Amino acid sequence: MNKDFNLNSQDFENDFVWGVSTAAYQIEGAYNVHDKGPSIWDEFTTKKGTVFQGQHAQKTCDFYNNFETDILLMKTMNIKHFRLSLAWSRILPNGCGTVSREGIAFYNRVIDFCLECGVTPWVTLYHWDLPLALQQKGGWVNRDIINWFEEYATVCAKEFGDRVKHWMVLNEPMVFTGAGYFLGVHAPGSTGLKNFLPAVHHAVLCQAVGGRVLRNIVPNASIGTTFSCSQITPYKNTPKDIEAAKKADALLNRLFIEPALGLGYPVDAVPVLKRLENYQKPGDETKAIFDFDFIGVQNYTREVVKHSYFVPYIQAKIVKASQRDVKNTLMDWEVYPPSIYNMIAQFSKYEGVKKILITENGAAFTDLVMDGKVNDLERLQYLQSYIKQVHKAKEDGYNVGGYFIWTFTDNFEWAEGYRPRFGLVYTDFTTQERIVKYSGKWFKEFLGNT
Repeated sequence: MNKDFNLNSQDFENDFVWGVSTAAYQIEGAYNVHDKGPSIWDEFTTKKGTVFQGQHAQKTCDFYNNFETDILLMKTMNIKHFRLSLAWSRILPNGCGTVSREGIAFYNRVIDFCLECGVTPWVTLYHWDLPLALQQKGGWVNRDIINWFEEYATVCAKEFGDRVKHWMVLNEPMVFTGAGYFLGVHAPGSTGLKNFLPAVHHAVLCQAVGGRVLRNIVPNASIGTTFSCSQITPYKNTPKDIEAAKKADALLNRLFIEPALGLGYPVDAVPVLKRLENYQKPGDETKAIFDFDFIGVQNYTREVVKHSYFVPYIQAKIVKASQRDVKNTLMDWEVYPPSIYNMIAQFSKYEGVKKILITENGAAFTDLVMDGKVNDLERLQYLQSYIKQVHKAKEDGYNVGGYFIWTFTDNFEWAEGYRPRFGLVYTDFTTQERIVKYSGKWFKEFLGNT
């Protein structure tokens, strides 16, 4: 327990938003019902060696069939804001062209039931599950994705914009381009600069295109986009490690926010990014700009970086938490609460950032069911220590408007499969039983009835 924690939700402003975050592919299941098309993750999980123990998300939490139960559970836990994503291939099975009325109907049921229960939906357009049909045409490497994404965003805005007023365009573009198109450890499993650089540029353009579509179609919309953000610290206070940390910060924290603000790419820190010019067309620098109402900061940890001759392009290497004798989570991420404060401060320095929301924060630990209960004290202490830092940021004058926990129920955690459990609610993936963990019970009391 965190004995120093003495806050409750009333210690924040009345309009401060408290919620939970999820993603369609990680919770929905129902991967092939009706006319839903396959996504890149549906295919990626069939490949040997890509996911922990060969696991997949064909059923996962079965939110497709359990959404009423889960949303009612949110309501009983005093959770009034629910961040969810839409599955592109459930709405447009081929990525473009024919719209699935079954897919639209499903999300209408979810949105309507949220509103009926007093739960406000916050919708993410893209959370990594690109339609496979589009990947077969090059996916994020193909500049045509700008048109495909515009079509998809337009369908979503027109179908749901009458009721959904809070939108996020992309989820963590650095992760889905870096892990999926450079390292190959996430779907679609592509590697190298020849894939990474065009994917980056097209994602930058799409985050602005999506914002403009929503602005034009949805009245009174609050529009944001989300970034994975980690405080970067040099391993040693040496010139080489400091330079390595600057390069890592440019890639992990600056690469997508700065073009949106009209600042261009951070080629000052990472010269190889000059090669992005090969994929740019006249006017792209202007097309990349969008005036977001808020920026979603997603922070879990800090990264400690040292110089490495052997890492191409940036000569920087992350030193894992387990190699540094610090408290870490099941993901081998350091528990370092000041990181969330420092990322709020770092992003607040940008003149064009109006408001920051913490759109993801959470931790995976080993959760055990004993006598029908899950006493996840480590997660509770983690959440309390990070929330305390968010409160400190508000007290220090930073415009932080909300905090969403990752995540509501344990789910499919991409290449890690079902091993890491992040949920406030324990999921038995065999029986679909839900057990509210100790951290979830605490969060209910923390929120109260406000």
